[in-house]
Amino acid sequence: MGTDGWGCGWLQDDLTLMSGVKIWGSEAKVHPVVVEQQGGLSTAVGYPLDTVKVRIQTENHYKGFWHCVQETYRTEKVRGFYKGVTASALAVSVVSSVSFGTYKNALDALCKLRYGAADAQPSKLDVSLAGAAAGAARVVLTNPSEVAKVRMQTQRNPHPSNTQQPVSKPKYQGSLHCLKVIIKEEGFGGLFKGCSALLCRDCSASAVYFLSYSVLCDWLTPDGRNKPGFLVVLLSGGFAGVLAWGLGTPMDVIKSRMQVDESDQHKYRGLVHCVRESVRKEGAKVLFKGLGLNCIRAFPVNMVVFVTYEGVLRFTEHYINKK
Repeated sequence: MGTDGWGCGWLQDDLTLMSGVKIWGSEAKVHPVVVEQQGGLSTAVGYPLDTVKVRIQTENHYKGFWHCVQETYRTEKVRGFYKGVTASALAVSVVSSVSFGTYKNALDALCKLRYGAADAQPSKLDVSLAGAAAGAARVVLTNPSEVAKVRMQTQRNPHPSNTQQPVSKPKYQGSLHCLKVIIKEEGFGGLFKGCSALLCRDCSASAVYFLSYSVLCDWLTPDGRNKPGFLVVLLSGGFAGVLAWGLGTPMDVIKSRMQVDESDQHKYRGLVHCVRESVRKEGAKVLFKGLGLNCIRAFPVNMVVFVTYEGVLRFTEHYINKK
């Protein structure tokens, strides 16, 4: 089976299309180099917006997006937007591999259970359930790094150029130091604060992501073609990310609030209590703080993911073929 003109060899014999239509080989594997590259680039593209989003979700003194950007830059300069990026960068490659692998294995298992063969055509329900399983698998790996990221992002460290007073030593001196402090002060359970909210967010968002990607690819691919083209993959991935984050934002707000709650605060006793207290004090609109940022960030990040897959695999294919 040939390519469609834009280097579809980037997935050939390596991956199953996320739409669930298995067209290139029975053993789907995630290329480690590609996962590492796309993960690093997507983090670099989306992280500053993520920092602004977390601050808006967890603090009430910002008047909006631009006010948060201006205040962050005024007091902490550019590095203020990249606080905690180490935690995300360390986790993103492993998490991406686990997510893709879990999705593929869950889809195979569902098809074998329901249709008697792992390579059977999956239904939209199968795609959604496999996507939810992928989201659940991510939680175990991402929760500790998410806690460290949120704590770092909300920690205030004035830039030395903005004060004549000696700058005090921050509580968290880096992502790894943050993890050690949390374990020391809150025990290992502190690394899994907000786990229930993260589970709700990632299961629902992943189910919607994989399903909407599948539907959009099918809808945008012209009749007579057995796989989506380059532009279709980019648009489908981008819009699928927007839809997934649109659904996941309420639990994303609750997750951030639970994770920033340190041992000496104990503001929230759990997911339901956090939802109830947040809505009681700020109204239902609090659950949609950062919705616009999540959607804006989701589109280019997912486009970067797919562009990187294409570019890196085309390069590696060319290099291997030369040998």
